[in-house]
Amino acid sequence: MPADLKDLLADLTRRMDGAIDSLRRDLSGLRSGRASPNLLEPVRVEAYGSEVPLSQVGSIAVPEARMLTVSVWDRSVVGAVERAIRDSGLGLNPAADGQTIRVPIPVLTEERRNELARAAGRYAENAKIAVRGVRRDGMEQTKTAEKNSDISQDDMKTWSDSIQKLTDEYVKKIDDILAEKEREIKQV
Repeated sequence: MPADLKDLLADLTRRMDGAIDSLRRDLSGLRSGRASPNLLEPVRVEAYGSEVPLSQVGSIAVPEARMLTVSVWDRSVVGAVERAIRDSGLGLNPAADGQTIRVPIPVLTEERRNELARAAGRYAENAKIAVRGVRRDGMEQTKTAEKNSDISQDDMKTWSDSIQKLTDEYVKKIDDILAEKEREIKQV
């Protein structure tokens, strides 16, 4: 149990920063027309009985400006990697060639730009869900402290208001990051 409001807010801020960092990582993969290994970073592959990041089953390279290759280390998961890339919602159409999967990066049409913007929106919504989860944890800690008579009802109101204010700040940051990424994607 945090000793005071400052400790609680510091912990919640650290956790909300993690959601923002995760969002930035996910969005870094949404590139406008150029191949980047980050593009496949959010892809998760069903392999070895669980879902793992693509980077744990193969290495990603950029042999040319509009092509990615994934060298899969285990031949038995090539099909799963190909399927995961195809189903990732990134609009990519991979083709397996032995243990190498070639992923051509399509020209950015208006439709493709809209797909990328929708994917960015999904990533942002996931980040907001994570931030709201952190808020819920903070509110529960506050209620528990009040119930255990560690803080007064007035303190509980103050703490709750501070947690909500922090949450609102982070949701706005997420919206700003999303707006910037959408501008970058829509730019012709």
